Amino acid sequence: MEIKNSQPELKLQILPKVNSPDDLKQLSVQELEVLAGEIREFIIDVISKVGGHLGASLGVVELTLAVHYVFNAPRDKIIWDTGHQGYVHKIITGRRDVFHTIRQFRGISGFLKRSESIYDVFGAGHASTSISAALGIATARDFDGEDYKVVAIIGDGAMTAGLAYEAMNNAGMLRKNLIVILNDNNMSISPNVWAVSKYFTELIASEQYNKLKSFIWDLTGQLDGMGDRIRKLAARVEGGVKAIITPGMLFEALGFRYFGPVNGHNIAKLIKILSEIKNLNGPILLHVITQKGKGYKPAEEDEQKYHGVTPFDKVTGKMYKSDKPQPPSYTKVFGETVVQLAKQNKRIVGITAAMPEGTGLNILQREIPERFFDVGIAEQHAVTFAAGLATQGYIPICAIYSTFLQRAFDQIIHDVALQHLHVVFAIDRAGLVGADGPTHHGAFDLSYLRLIPGMVIMAPKDESELRDMLYTATIYNKGPVAIRYPRGSGVGVPLKDDFDYIEIGKAEILKEGKDLAILAIGNMVYPSLKASEKLAEYGIDAMVVNMRFVKPLDENLLDQIFQRFDKVVTVEENTIRGGFGSAVVEYAVSKGVKNVEFLIHGLPDEFIEHGTQPELWRMLKLDADGIAQKILETFRFEKLTFERVAIDKNQK
Repeated sequence: MEIKNSQPELKLQILPKVNSPDDLKQLSVQELEVLAGEIREFIIDVISKVGGHLGASLGVVELTLAVHYVFNAPRDKIIWDTGHQGYVHKIITGRRDVFHTIRQFRGISGFLKRSESIYDVFGAGHASTSISAALGIATARDFDGEDYKVVAIIGDGAMTAGLAYEAMNNAGMLRKNLIVILNDNNMSISPNVWAVSKYFTELIASEQYNKLKSFIWDLTGQLDGMGDRIRKLAARVEGGVKAIITPGMLFEALGFRYFGPVNGHNIAKLIKILSEIKNLNGPILLHVITQKGKGYKPAEEDEQKYHGVTPFDKVTGKMYKSDKPQPPSYTKVFGETVVQLAKQNKRIVGITAAMPEGTGLNILQREIPERFFDVGIAEQHAVTFAAGLATQGYIPICAIYSTFLQRAFDQIIHDVALQHLHVVFAIDRAGLVGADGPTHHGAFDLSYLRLIPGMVIMAPKDESELRDMLYTATIYNKGPVAIRYPRGSGVGVPLKDDFDYIEIGKAEILKEGKDLAILAIGNMVYPSLKASEKLAEYGIDAMVVNMRFVKPLDENLLDQIFQRFDKVVTVEENTIRGGFGSAVVEYAVSKGVKNVEFLIHGLPDEFIEHGTQPELWRMLKLDADGIAQKILETFRFEKLTFERVAIDKNQK
């Protein structure tokens, strides 16, 4: 696939001179507006070549510049909710020259990362954490007797999560000096309401108004009972006006002073209001309206498509595609299978947490919308909502990325498994996801699900087996079932029209052997098969088993394997701590197995960096070559290896 951009090289005048937020403060407002345009061009140019999160970053250009213009980072603490909004922040905090490496192997992260820059105050790839973190930082500031400002920028999508409101409620109670900026790129406001609200916001944010308010407050405090009545009346009047002409009633109820909505693309207005509210006491919420994808027409017209992108032509906006046809993705196969099953069984419903396209449930949304539910960024609620449906005989298929399902761990245990409810967990993006890196790798699901009593856990070796497993999961009704599958394309096997029920806990032998047994799970099955072919070149005959189930294990087959082989290898794309391999070894110990040497091969006990999936598999020896090499090294086949290599060299 050859990537060519038809637009000429960029001609930037101001951006090359901006290496830190201090450089911004030397610019006029007019120059900042020119800089905003240059930053947009720069982001589009780079992301069109390497891919990344485009729409959200384009939407916060002016907001980012205004925040860094008014506040004094890194002394003032600016906390971004996830990194989708953080590209502009990275560019103006000294990472412009390495921005082209974003999300690339050994390059800078696509998210905020504390180890990457002193300007990255709090790292996060999961949404809705910023207000909680900011409140913690503000509390630490007060403990230390410091006076720096704390600002959290959170997107409207992240405000669908309960965590954000838990934090706001606590902030309102603690009355800490804290500013929350709500970046709202979805709200539609009629022109007349906008005009009145804009005037009122400027009025209550102004220095004169707040001085007058403080003076009246202090004066009435000296008037005994009459003063209290005047204070209550004034508060009711101000609150009543706000409730009528602004959408901030909820935030005021949580203890925040609300300002907005404000045009998030007007730098002058943003600088003015931020300057006015930065020194106000107590929790402040500034509501900013932005347009996702601002300044790039294709992204403005299709927010979903250009949220996260692969390389594309920046003139036409057309995504580049591989020259050769690819098998369907696991996500697409899952989505189409759910619709097929839902048409056969009217008790099946689909649930996602703000990821209809990402999980493939948008197909169900289109075909059978009444049985599709998008609960927003609220994984905990999604799981308990599914549990409620299950108590009434429905079969909820809860489709959530592996990394995000971690957020609902208690609900899986307490609300689903403890009550033996038939909820199907479709766990997309299991294993290494690639460029999004450690915040998004699905590295732990086998471990955190395996410890739950009554949980059935399976992983398909290919897209056809995914269909059969999904069918099996809807039939099996003795408790929760989890199916984990990777990001990306399937292996290209034919897909049959009907389904086969897979016996729960039953593995399959794909290749017989006599020297050692390789027990593989999920998308590590085919690399293990290829590894066995490479081992055969060294005279090693390996059995390969598609275990299919992590829980329950095929104990009958394991008993036979432990009797036949003194070398057993487990291969998984999950942390080796508490995962599939651990389950096999635990079973061996429980059966008193001796004289069997084990190799548990999988993800190491560390957070894995970002890079393409093939790069990461190669680095971790989870591709075919790596699996074979790991086996040769672990079982001390080095002599055999060296002898074979010598023979090969002599033959050449």
